[in-house]
Amino acid sequence: MRKIFKLAGLVLTGFGFMQPAHAKWREASSEHFVIYADEREHSLRRFTESLENFHAALKLILATEPDTPSPSNRVTIYQVDSQKDVRELIGSKSRYIQGFYVPSAGGSLAIVPDGIYGGKRISSSMSVLLHEYAHHFQYAASTAPPVKWLTEGSAEFWAAASFERDGTVNVGGVPMSRAHELLNLPKVPIEQLLDSDLYEANRGRSYDSFYGRSWLLYHYLIFNKERQGQLMQYMRLVRTGTPSLEAGKQAFGDLDQLEKELSAYLMSRRMKTFSLKPGMLEIGDITIRELRDGEAAIMPTKIVSKTGVDEESAQEVLMDARKIAARFPDDAVVLAELSEAELDAGNIDQAVASADAAIGRDDAYADAYVRKIFMHSSRRLMPKECATHIC
Repeated sequence: MRKIFKLAGLVLTGFGFMQPAHAKWREASSEHFVIYADEREHSLRRFTESLENFHAALKLILATEPDTPSPSNRVTIYQVDSQKDVRELIGSKSRYIQGFYVPSAGGSLAIVPDGIYGGKRISSSMSVLLHEYAHHFQYAASTAPPVKWLTEGSAEFWAAASFERDGTVNVGGVPMSRAHELLNLPKVPIEQLLDSDLYEANRGRSYDSFYGRSWLLYHYLIFNKERQGQLMQYMRLVRTGTPSLEAGKQAFGDLDQLEKELSAYLMSRRMKTFSLKPGMLEIGDITIRELRDGEAAIMPTKIVSKTGVDEESAQEVLMDARKIAARFPDDAVVLAELSEAELDAGNIDQAVASADAAIGRDDAYADAYVRKIFMHSSRRLMPKECATHIC
């Protein structure tokens, strides 16, 4: 397990999502997502449908799609009780933390708070999730060159999506979270948006309007009729090696004129959006099941383990995992999570034994095989003196 976040001193039973005695944890499984939540089935289904519709909207508007992920490589989302739980998991006290996302070639991970999905009026946490998934989609589909203003401006464009009860997805709305920076913080000129080195050389120590201005430029180039095709021309130039600033001058023309147009556009009373009706978007089946008692019991421990542990918290996670495994010795999922907890604590032999036990209980449980392969790889790669403890 990657040691991503430092959670020294973590006491598992201190987390709010550990408390409910009768939690009804459910798993929603779709083509691109696996979601675990202590949530009513109807609400969980709507949340999953919205994410799949969001993926379909990306596919339709960007006219591309990354390869369909294998079941083990889908984005996995864990919903915890509150933003406080999210902050504790990431090891931060910042009240601005709305959720977090860990990209991975082996299946990306997101942690979000309860109440993330509210239909048409999305929460800040939902906006963060959509922003990060837009990055995920565009990276996997290679739809945009890695230019900061473009990647962040497009992600902000998608993060302002909203969802109607009938399945309609509205894309390209105004991200109200950027209103303050656009109207009140230092303006980042177009030349600095296009040239990251120039931006870094001139930026101050305080927060500025880079993200908001990136969204504004992207939105304007998408919807302005007179500038149709310019964004695609810019992207083609950058892909073929033209420096971003020069590509902007060639594709957009007079940058001072574009700057004036952007200032006027910012003050527009109304801005265009895409409204994608249900018949325009196709999504696959969604299955929802209630987790077994053992799966539900191990879920909070699994979430902490997935977000990463240090040496101290690995021992605490292991103690909890062993207690739950003693209660549910025949549950393959519990045993597989015990295997990961043993590995995080440096107990390779015990980790392999737990993976074998999981396979013995359910020889179709793919995660157990993945863990066993990883254990054997870890055993071969570790120095001999590290085989039974954390180095």
